[in-house]
Order: sequence, then C-alpha cells, then structure tokens
Amino acid sequence: MKNIAILVLAAGKSSRMNTIKQLEKIDSKTLLEVTLEKVKPISSDNVFCVLGANADKIKRAISIENVTFILNKNYEIGLSSSIISGINYLKKKQLNFNGVFILLADQPAVEINYLKSMLILFQKNDGKIIASNYGKKLGVPVIFPEKYFKDLLLIKGDKGAKKFINDKKDETICSELQTNLIDIDTKEDLLLYKNTILTKN
Repeated sequence: MKNIAILVLAAGKSSRMNTIKQLEKIDSKTLLEVTLEKVKPISSDNVFCVLGANADKIKRAISIENVTFILNKNYEIGLSSSIISGINYLKKKQLNFNGVFILLADQPAVEINYLKSMLILFQKNDGKIIASNYGKKLGVPVIFPEKYFKDLLLIKGDKGAKKFINDKKDETICSELQTNLIDIDTKEDLLLYKNTILTKN
C-alpha cells in the first residue's frame, strides 16, 4: 500500500465571502470541518491542513482531532503558495510519502466514495497523476505522486496547480465516478448548497 499525505488547502482570506469562509456553518459543522471529516476514512493519521488568513481563529474553532496545521505566510500570493507550504513542510519534517492528495476546504459536496475511488486509482497506477474531470479542464481534488514534488515547488499564482495538471494530461487519469465539484466562494454559493442539501433530505 502506497503511503499518502492528505493536504487540505484552507489559507485564503475569503474576499468574495466577506466573512471567514472556513468557519461558515453547514448544519452544525464548519465548512472546513466538513472537508476534514471526509478525509478521515481515507487517512486517519496523515492529514495536514494549510492555513493562512485568520489562522489562529480557525484553529481555535476546529474540533477535528489528529490534524496537523501548517501556516502559509504567503497565502496572498495565491493557491500555489499553499501547495508549496505543504510540500516544504513534509520535506522539512522528513516525512516520506509516495504521494500527496490535495483537496480544497471549500468543496463540501465532494463525496467520500469519489475520494476513495481516486485513492484506488493511485494505488493501481504507478507514477500517474489522479485528477478530477471538469469537462474541458482537469483540476482538484488531485493526487500527485512523489516524483512531481520538486516541480510543484515551482508553480505560481492561483491557477498554478491547475495549469500544471493540464500541461500533463498524458500523465493523468481520472475516476469514472461523478461527484459535485462546486466551489463555495460567495454567500450565494453557500445558500445554494444548503438548499441542495435540504432538497435531498
């Protein structure tokens, strides 16, 4: 079994939400807790969460156990800086993983079975990137094999990882399962997602 690190990115300052997005509530849980709980069945020990804006407030509000928080001081540079912070942390602590499973804290609709299917693909396909299919583009959640870690340290901006994945389509495969990849960026997005949950129930 390949050893994998879960890296949840939650460092943004939520400028479009005008609140601390990571702490917005869905039922009784925060948006960040919803994501962290979903990854626990995949890996109960190797869960890392990158924080930046409002890091101290977020840490105090999160009750999920066995999560290692990583501080990204450069979070305003964009999403790529959080991936770099995560990989640098693993290197600094000499934590050796065969891959890193990157998820966003603001995609609460992604289903556990979908994440498990990505993990199964990673275990069966040596050296392949396992990405999510957005139709014309590929994106997160994504699993990068260890051989790409050095290259990931060079990505830049908010779209760096997405460009990296799409430049390597020939080295990438996707799960055949479908899932809801909605990003919660605004109050309207959050309300729409909450209404979707109510409709299902």
